[in-house]
Parts: sequence; C-alpha cells; structure tokens
Amino acid sequence: MEKAAIVGIGQTKYERRKSGEIYYDLVYEVTTRAMEDAGYTLDDIGDVITVSNDFWDGRTISCMAVQEAAGAHDKNVSTVEGDGTLGALYGLMRVLGGSGTTLIVAHSKGSEGDPRVITNAMFDPVYHRSLGLDAVSSSALQASAYMSRYGVTEEQCALVSVKNHKNAKNNPFAQLPMDITVADVMKSRKIADPLKLLDCSPVSDGAAAIIIADEKHARKARKKPVWIKGAAHCADAYFLGDRNLAEAASLREAAKKAYAMAGIGNPAKEIDVAELYDAFGYMELMWLEGLGFCDPGGGAGMTESGKTAMGGPIPVNPSGGVLSAHAVLAAGLARIAEAVLQLRGEAGSRQVDGARTSLAHGINGPCGQSHCVWVLGKD
Repeated sequence: MEKAAIVGIGQTKYERRKSGEIYYDLVYEVTTRAMEDAGYTLDDIGDVITVSNDFWDGRTISCMAVQEAAGAHDKNVSTVEGDGTLGALYGLMRVLGGSGTTLIVAHSKGSEGDPRVITNAMFDPVYHRSLGLDAVSSSALQASAYMSRYGVTEEQCALVSVKNHKNAKNNPFAQLPMDITVADVMKSRKIADPLKLLDCSPVSDGAAAIIIADEKHARKARKKPVWIKGAAHCADAYFLGDRNLAEAASLREAAKKAYAMAGIGNPAKEIDVAELYDAFGYMELMWLEGLGFCDPGGGAGMTESGKTAMGGPIPVNPSGGVLSAHAVLAAGLARIAEAVLQLRGEAGSRQVDGARTSLAHGINGPCGQSHCVWVLGKD
C-alpha cells in the first residue's frame, strides 16, 4: 500500500474515576497532546474521526458531544462505534484516500455506567440477552472452553496478570501498577468461574488520540514518523454458539492479512514487541496463538518460559496492557500509541531495547468476535 505513518499520539492517565472531567475535557486533553507531539496545528489536519458509543456515554449521537474538543470545526468528521483500532483503520483509509492527515480520538468513562448492563446489550435481544450474558460471563465461557481444549490451568492464566501488573509499574499512564503473585490471583474473589478479580481488567476512565499522515505530510512532522507496515480487520460470527470459542479464527485471518502487507513471514522472530488487548488474563494466551507467535495451545508455555516478559525475545504488553487500564474504546488506540512509543525509543522504563517492528491489537464484540491487527515499523 502507499506509505502512511503515525506522527502524533496522546493519552490521558487512566483512572477508576475522573469525577472532575467530562468527555469533552478528556478529548481536548489528548487532542492537544497529539497535535503538540506532531508539531501540527488544526490547519494541518485534513479530517477527524471520533470513537464513541451511545451506551457507554449514556446519550444518543454521543460523538456530537466531543467533536469541537477534537478540533473538528469546519472539517470532515466521521464516527466509529467500536474499538479505537477500528477507528484508526478508518483513519488510515481516509489518509490513503487523499485526506493527507487524519486525527483519531477515542474516549471512555466506564465509571459513569454499569458495565454489566451495557455489555449485556451487545447480545441478541431474543435469545441471549435474557440469559444475563455480559462481557465477563461470556468471557468466562470462552476461558473454560479454551482451558478445557488445551489443558491450560488457572495458574498459567494468572501468570499474565502477574506479568502485566508488574510491567504497569513502569507506565505513568497505567491505573493498576502493582506487584502480585500467582497465589494472589488465585485467592482473589471469584467473578465468573474460572475468572477471578485479578484475572479481569478494571473499570477505567480515559482517552487516547493518534494522528495518521501520508508520506508528504509525515515528513513535516516534529518527530520521526512511525510507518504503518500493515493493518487488517476480520470479524467472526455474532452468535457465540456459531463459532469455536477455544480458537481465535478471526484473529488468525486479520494477522495473516496484516503480515502479508508488512512482509512478515515469521512473526515470532520478526516482531520485537507487542501490545495486545488482554481484557482478561486468558485472552493474552489465546491472542498469542492467533497471532502466530506459537502453536495453538502454546500460549501458556510461552508465557511460563518468560518469552513474553521484559527481556524476553518478544515482550508482550510492556505498558501493563488492558489488565492494568481498560478505558473501553480507547484501550485499543492506547495499544497503538504504546507501540509507537516503543519504536521512537520514548517508552521510558518500559522501553524494549532495539525495537524496530511492533504490533498493536484491538478487539470488538463478545469473546473477541472481531480483531484488528497493526504492524508498525521504525523505518
């Protein structure tokens, strides 16, 4: 594809409750940070994409409440109601379609709603919603199916939480930096069998923004551009019973397309660092497999061996991941921002030495129904 790059990024600190800030404030904060990071003014932005959700925001046409804060006055504005990685994919299409530059911004205040009620609404209203399914209980079904299929233990899933919360101690944006043990995870309160409190990501408030530019505009940015080598999206069946929950078929397809675009033949050897959407501990294990870093069922062994830890051959979620801060909709865009920081060498204490190729990943829908994969390069 034509060359395009990420030239600006911005994140808020993620917190359990930002009671003193409204959506407008969060969006304005990350928009101005991304603009300053790129060295751009509003005149340099071709169009704007906002990522929001009426259910999470508690209002219809939720995007209209933040468009001014995103600098969208007198600009072409598009809206995405899904994960931030999907908003970024739409933004990439805009840039490749001739807009020159696109600002993508996502926000969330999970503290202002009931996640159980909100995520219950994503299920079919006739057959499934009345069962009480939500993001947590449906993921518990997937975790059980995956663990049963491959003999993965709860302790192995707990290793992901231990690793990522420890990594979060090096991330000033993270909500839950802490030292915990597998025993701590196992003793934490059961939420939905087999998921325990420390297996689950927190309720978070926060926002993130990135700016994508074509090659001409990228050369004018303040910092060296991070080039988009490949990006792809794939969705699986809507009904949980229509797919194999123990496998990530749509992730495999999205990764296959993104790798083909990026010229990646062996992701385990060619990708230096990965930021994955680990809403629950078991998910990181599944996504490692779907992304081709190991064989099906091999995610647990890969994690146990230390290959995904800082200092391992492919550090996964040096930022602490979604387990350490989960601002819904913004979380995927944060993964891209973190992947950019790694390639710039600006990740501070969470920096992976010598990172030249990074991967960012987002999900949408129940049990990772759809996946979006980004491969970024330093050169």
